[in-house]
Amino acid sequence: MKHAGDSALDALEPLLARIRDLVPDLAERKRGVFYRKAEAALHFHEDPDGLFADWRAAKGDKDFLRFRVSSKSEQTAFLKALKP
Repeated sequence: MKHAGDSALDALEPLLARIRDLVPDLAERKRGVFYRKAEAALHFHEDPDGLFADWRAAKGDKDFLRFRVSSKSEQTAFLKALKP
């Protein structure tokens, strides 16, 4: 599964804008790649099965949680998971 490219990030831009507003403690170092201080916290992937977000919910967590974010309903569910 490859990291999301420009066209995938274009499709996710409304979601990215909501993330920027919803979770202000995340710093977007590169478009679609968010950090919490020095630790990677969120990034996106694309593959033939759709678009996915990898989210590290808490500082110090070793593993990312994977969420499918291809549809509006999947994006809504993901945003609920992001809320502190």
